[in-house]
Amino acid sequence: KMAGSPAPWIGSAYLFLQSTCKTIVLPSLYESPQKKPSVFKALKLALADSTGSVNGVDMLKVHCSHPHLIVQLKFCKQENCRRFLQSYREGVLQESLQNHLQLSLAMTTVPLEMELKAGNEHLDNMLKDEDRCLECIYREKPDRLRDEEITELEESLKSLIVHQSINNNMAVKDCASLNSPSLPYPSQGSTLSPQVTFIFQGQQFANRTLTPDDHQKFAKLVSKKWKQVGRSLQKNCRALRDPVIDNLALEYDREGLYEQAYQLLLRFIQSEGKKATIERLIAALEENGLISLAEELLGLHSNEDCF
Repeated sequence: KMAGSPAPWIGSAYLFLQSTCKTIVLPSLYESPQKKPSVFKALKLALADSTGSVNGVDMLKVHCSHPHLIVQLKFCKQENCRRFLQSYREGVLQESLQNHLQLSLAMTTVPLEMELKAGNEHLDNMLKDEDRCLECIYREKPDRLRDEEITELEESLKSLIVHQSINNNMAVKDCASLNSPSLPYPSQGSTLSPQVTFIFQGQQFANRTLTPDDHQKFAKLVSKKWKQVGRSLQKNCRALRDPVIDNLALEYDREGLYEQAYQLLLRFIQSEGKKATIERLIAALEENGLISLAEELLGLHSNEDCF
């Protein structure tokens, strides 16, 4: 029925967001002039992750209705809406938004609950029936143009990205953790247990969570192969689906390979927590022929050997 319509496919839905942490009130953060740009940026990036495109879904308005932050969404293509629904259903959108909020607001964690509605329909109750969800969203045509405030925030975000690129202003970068690298790391590289080891080139190494030093070395030395490593890691990490990797390439194109690689591993560390281990990273490096970098991370030779 929808495919045969000569008019463009357009639909609308409402995304309800609430933090499960009593000290984090999303509407209050959004109402704060200082925090609003950071919350908006996190929303924008997470929605881009969910569809694989910065234009995959449009935010028309953000409503503050305590304790909920409600985002009115507009979809202009059915395939974008399908990707969004899949991301929402599998928890990828929730994970992505939690990560982006954590980074943008410089918090240790921002746990979220989500609900998706189209008109009177609660889509969470029918997520397994994707076509039915699409029908509900398609029936709800957007009842407004984009709010002027959203347009202003979009422009501010673009200006901020350009400002970062020109001035390399680390204080306002998405990766503020570079200045306080302990934030994303759950246990500062401690071994998981005395018995957990793995073999690399015939030698036995203690498995451990990744450290800030590992993170920096990886970003510095992986160069153009960061995407391939990301795709190796994604096999057991939902936070690194292809749309996320592609969006990182686009989002940090101006900052270059170091920042792209840094952000990739940051997503992995934040998503996997204590499971973000040196063994998993070494396996991904081996799979892509990056033996020299693997040896560097394991302390098998000096920095000079990597160049």
